[in-house]
Amino acid sequence: MAEEKVYDITIIGAGPVGLFTAFYADMRNASVHMIDSMPEVGGQLAALYPDKYIYDIAGFPNIKAKDLVEQLYEQSKTFSPALSLSESVRDVIQLEDGTFRIDTSAATHHTRSVIITAGAGAFQPRKLKMEKAAEFEDGNLHYFVKELDKFKDRRVLICGGGDSAVDWSLALESIAKEVTLIHRRDKFRAHEHSLSLLEESDVNIRTPYQVSKLIGNDKIEQVLLQEIKGDNVHLLDVDDVIVNFGFVTSLGPLKNWGMETSKNAIYVNQQMETTVPGIFAAGDVCSYKGKPKLIATGFGEATLAVNHAKAMIDPKAKLNVHSTQLFAATT
Repeated sequence: MAEEKVYDITIIGAGPVGLFTAFYADMRNASVHMIDSMPEVGGQLAALYPDKYIYDIAGFPNIKAKDLVEQLYEQSKTFSPALSLSESVRDVIQLEDGTFRIDTSAATHHTRSVIITAGAGAFQPRKLKMEKAAEFEDGNLHYFVKELDKFKDRRVLICGGGDSAVDWSLALESIAKEVTLIHRRDKFRAHEHSLSLLEESDVNIRTPYQVSKLIGNDKIEQVLLQEIKGDNVHLLDVDDVIVNFGFVTSLGPLKNWGMETSKNAIYVNQQMETTVPGIFAAGDVCSYKGKPKLIATGFGEATLAVNHAKAMIDPKAKLNVHSTQLFAATT
């Protein structure tokens, strides 16, 4: 029976940050294994927002999520890292020799270090709590937008006040017949540039309003909007309703791996190491004082995690090297 391969670095999570972590770890001449519970790479971007534009990636004024994932995946395959999809990690156990055993829903793997890039962990959308809402979920009530063209020439109501609600409003403005954005507060919680674009757009903005009634039989045909702390109401004809109230997230089994966690995030130090030596984290799954939750931030965290994991595995390895040096060493 062949001996189980022990990888230098195993990455849990194949979203954008996980894909870049795999590429950078391979550049550092580490043997790399990437594991994800989804059947495809890309995480939430691929599963939920493939047509959403991303604005915080250096070098790209904007790029669709699916295109970013495709390019990151191609980049990650430069050195052909091992990839296990459709495997949910259930437990990570440190063995007596210091290596880790990773038990998944399908197999057992071994590694010298672990980098967790699991995004927000398990997630479910915050749903519209209203009579008949569940009845319309298989019709024209949406919590995710996978194809923009699905809304071509349709009257769309978007509910929410964060980046996703504003971004979808802007993305659908030129596709849909009409876009209305409502929020229960007067101010939106989105990037300043996006808000400037929203002000210049033809999106109908109604604040502070909330949905008070869904009207229709097999599908939503009208929505009654109620002013917050006011008496004004508005009856809106719609073809689709998109709800962007955020997500309820959970670290799931990650909480049982011995790391210090709080509010569905894993604490890390300046080396991106968790409270369990040898386990690192990068991206939205990790937390430290002053952290901005951006994909761009996660890319930087990935390099720190890889460099310190590499130094732990091989104390003779340089902690910081430039990419030109790394490629020169592998070509």
